Amino acid sequence: MGSDPPPDDTGIAVPSGRAARFVQFGRIASGIMGGVAAGGLRALASGKRPDLAELLLTPANTLRLTQGLSHLRGAALKLGQMLSMDTGLLLPDELTAILGRMRDDARHMPPKQLQATLNAEWGAEWYTHFARFDVRPFAAASIGQVHRAVTRDGQDLAIKVQYPGVRASIDSDVTNMATLLRLPGLVPRGMDLAPLLAEAKRQLHAEADYLAEAQHLSRFGEVLGGSEMFVLPQLHPALCTPQVLAMTFVHSAPLETLENAPQALRDRVATALIDLVLRELFHFGMMQTDPNLANYRYDPKTGRIVLLDFGAVQPIAPQLAADFRTLAGAALNSGADTTRAAMLRIGYFDQATAPHHQALIQSMFEAAMAPLQQETPFDFGQSDLLERLRDMGLAIGQDRDLAHVPPAATLFLHRKIGGMYLMAAKLKARVALRPLVAAYCDDATTPPRME
Repeated sequence: MGSDPPPDDTGIAVPSGRAARFVQFGRIASGIMGGVAAGGLRALASGKRPDLAELLLTPANTLRLTQGLSHLRGAALKLGQMLSMDTGLLLPDELTAILGRMRDDARHMPPKQLQATLNAEWGAEWYTHFARFDVRPFAAASIGQVHRAVTRDGQDLAIKVQYPGVRASIDSDVTNMATLLRLPGLVPRGMDLAPLLAEAKRQLHAEADYLAEAQHLSRFGEVLGGSEMFVLPQLHPALCTPQVLAMTFVHSAPLETLENAPQALRDRVATALIDLVLRELFHFGMMQTDPNLANYRYDPKTGRIVLLDFGAVQPIAPQLAADFRTLAGAALNSGADTTRAAMLRIGYFDQATAPHHQALIQSMFEAAMAPLQQETPFDFGQSDLLERLRDMGLAIGQDRDLAHVPPAATLFLHRKIGGMYLMAAKLKARVALRPLVAAYCDDATTPPRME
């Protein structure tokens, strides 16, 4: 674009004030309840007893919810995306599918709003520092959008710009989303969502601080420095602000392009990503907890995996890592009593959880850990494990008397682990899981090297 300001382009403005966002939430809720009322009347007219949960999850209400949250973006959309990775213990299958559609449904803001945002962050003449700045983003997500740019001295950059008003609206957005989730029939009665929603607010505030994300990117760059498997963008600190993150543009292809690659390559990539999760949990003391497949790409020229987006980095407490090491060791050796004790310490259930609920949750965990007990590589492409786990989670979640919610840190960790399962299944990879996990259980100080 040279030294000219951004030309006009299409886009949908992000509601940036709390009042405007509250009105949008009100429209979503009133539209959904209006649809419920109309559906209930139709059911009564046909002699049927209305089912409130079914009426809430109609295609028309699906459209209202996804379009409304995609328009709001920010914390509203991000929380929807977080919940879409749920295991079935919190949300019914239909709602999880609805929220899942929003992961790739964020819309970019129009150029005038982009220009106003960059004027506030960089000053009114910011565009004079670039030889080129692509106004239309090449990626748009819940909290911000990413633009390609070239500086006057020829540096090829990716510029992530936060949507205006996101940080200021996090608390109110989460509160308003909680109101939607408390519509009858969406979550088990008596379930206390407050701890999870409080953790969501905390995480979203952290993700909206791009200077903090810059620090996370630098830390991961340090611990993965010299890696033959991974490559990360490098910061361009001079252009970074709390709402703008500037880094080098890394040429890469979507991970999905490997779906038809040779088996050995797919196995290598999946093994490396699963091993990275174990290193994060047991050695780095921090984990990038967003498993969105778009955060992992592949550079066919170097054969390395490109890691992107370090906003959702969570610290791993040493005690939590130790408890998971004990749990993994018990899973490797089929120790039911040790497994239950470790699950109790971690918080999968508590002493007040009904015994049959404890047994169901433990059986689900043991099913998930079964691949760790086989000596041969686990074939993600041929296994129906994910479907069986989903069915078990739904069976537990359909018990509306289940009130216990595991600690938020555990849920977000499982979100990452679940995402890696999905990734390996998508690549139809074969991974020797037992020796991979055993290496971390046997040695609590030195991570095994894959390279």
